[in-house]
Amino acid sequence: METLAVVLNGPQKLELRRLPLRVPDDGDLVVDIAWSGISTGTERLLWQGRMPYFPGMGYPLVPGYEAVGRVVAAPRDSAHRIDDAVFVPGAACFGEIKGLFGAAAARLVVPASRAVSIDSRLGERAVLLALAATAYHALAAPGASRPDLIVGHGVLGRLLARLAVSRGGAPPVIWETNADRMGDPQGYQVRRPEQDERRNYNCIVDASGDPAILDNLIARLALGGEIVLAGFYADRLSFAFPPAFMREARLRVAAEFRPEDLAAVCRMLQHGRLSLDGLITHRMSAADAPAAYQTAFDDPACLKMILDWRACA
Repeated sequence: METLAVVLNGPQKLELRRLPLRVPDDGDLVVDIAWSGISTGTERLLWQGRMPYFPGMGYPLVPGYEAVGRVVAAPRDSAHRIDDAVFVPGAACFGEIKGLFGAAAARLVVPASRAVSIDSRLGERAVLLALAATAYHALAAPGASRPDLIVGHGVLGRLLARLAVSRGGAPPVIWETNADRMGDPQGYQVRRPEQDERRNYNCIVDASGDPAILDNLIARLALGGEIVLAGFYADRLSFAFPPAFMREARLRVAAEFRPEDLAAVCRMLQHGRLSLDGLITHRMSAADAPAAYQTAFDDPACLKMILDWRACA
């Protein structure tokens, strides 16, 4: 089998290329992808050549960890059936071409255990499941405090805010510096940081990815307050010790989402406790992938760009 895939040959060197797929084994699904999302965090860093080393890192590679499609082949004993709608958080099925994270392709071969059955009515919105699970993971850690400030009103920040609102209680404040991203608050306020004089936040969740932000956030903490790092940071983080010392500040890193986070998000969607509406702002054919990536990374009005693979044979 072959597939058409997005291939990063190096920093700022992106193309669509036909790639051979590995032969499926007894535990694999073959999935035809309808939509995949472009991450403005990890994929931007791969595009810029600034991605820190991870296992599987290197060029050429197929990026992406947000793919939605339908099963076209499945093992006899699999819980998945032909034509089931599934979410695929990446694949490594391209032979010598690295898969980090390997979802931006028209067809994928993936272990059945990695594919997540979804409600087909979600359609293209299901590409947001990885970000929703990431937000859920950041808020659901054992002993985690309820956030009262979230930094960043991109897709991840909005999902964090929606999840926080769904839990009841006082809604969080959201900080945003980009005028194009101030709009569409759903049950919470969006402010510029300089408009906010509060300095006793108990829990601040940062979704900005700004490695220079810690001093500003520490200055806004209450005594014993916590900062949760929910973004992805390419550069070293540092902060002045005395203000953190005086506040007995706590730092927590929110790691990658887990299968149980995806399952929890799917349950919330099923019961109407979370919405993914209004977060996908741009759509392009996968045939126009180079232009789509440029728009996703350069247009501040682009919250989420998805590639449509349905017309790609």
